Amino acid sequence: MDQDLLVIGLFGTVIAIGMPLAIAFARRIGHQNLGPPVPPEVAQRLARMEQAIDAIAVEVERISEGQRFTTKLLSERAGAEPARALPPRAPNE
Repeated sequence: MDQDLLVIGLFGTVIAIGMPLAIAFARRIGHQNLGPPVPPEVAQRLARMEQAIDAIAVEVERISEGQRFTTKLLSERAGAEPARALPPRAPNE
């Protein structure tokens, strides 16, 4: 019985001291500066790069749409006409 009270008292003391320490440590980690601030020139350059990447993505999408359209036209055309075989190539000697 005395050992049980000792264990409960020890556990309570660890919680009473440990919890505020853990909370303080977590707050300190949360408010820590993660690195030096980004200079405005770098931030502006990153913004311009982001805009350029977005523009490239739009252009690539337009190219792929054009390619799909061309492929669709060619496949419809191939279905209307029988495919002609190419003559065999002469070996290069």
